[in-house]
Amino acid sequence: MIPVERHQQILALVADRGVVSIAELTERLGVSHMTIRRDVQKLEEQGAVLSVSGGVRSADRLAAEPSHLTKSALYNEEKRAIGRTAARQIPRNSCIYLDAGTTTLALAREVVDRDDLLVVTNDFMVANLLMEASQCRVIHTGGTVCRENRSCVGESAARSLRHLAIDIAFISASCWGPRGLFTPDEDKVMVKQAVSEVSSKRVLLSDSSKYNRIATFLALPLESFDRVVTDTHLSESARELLSAGSCELILAG
Repeated sequence: MIPVERHQQILALVADRGVVSIAELTERLGVSHMTIRRDVQKLEEQGAVLSVSGGVRSADRLAAEPSHLTKSALYNEEKRAIGRTAARQIPRNSCIYLDAGTTTLALAREVVDRDDLLVVTNDFMVANLLMEASQCRVIHTGGTVCRENRSCVGESAARSLRHLAIDIAFISASCWGPRGLFTPDEDKVMVKQAVSEVSSKRVLLSDSSKYNRIATFLALPLESFDRVVTDTHLSESARELLSAGSCELILAG
């Protein structure tokens, strides 16, 4: 396959998925990591894509939610730092909500030694980890299964949340910014809104690569959060803008 053909396939994948890992590109296109990185560098010079840690993403607008597999290969150090920082904020005997996502999964790994928590989640990976490796009590929301993200979405998941009283909701995002948290998946909006309504405190967990991006649906305005936990790569201008707002900004690293 000549370079221009690879470039076209990379662009098609990125346009379809929003973000694709280098590992997946090497497997799909049957070339080395070095070749893919050269291709990505060329496309980045043309302004067609943006290179990120472990992968490549489209510029600005997210067309579709990345799969769990894709997200699990990206920004792992940042997610671990965010998870450690968030875990220190959980008082004993709390009821917490862990939204679907690999950043909240990183937080779940930090609380496996706790035996005092009740954890509510719509994420199968989080639920499985806590069932297998922790003493936490666990409630899964149920709902319509989203295979790509290993989670449940939709009105039935939202309805189960509306019957609960949660101390702290840790909410994930595929893209966020000064306006709030966005998603290209309408079925996720009602779940995030429902848990926001029944929680005493709402914390946004998201790495800085997702900042200043948008998708079709505004799930929650930034003002609905009490705290944002992200990583230290967040730009100075973004730090200043967010610090001037109503929610507390915490940089993990």
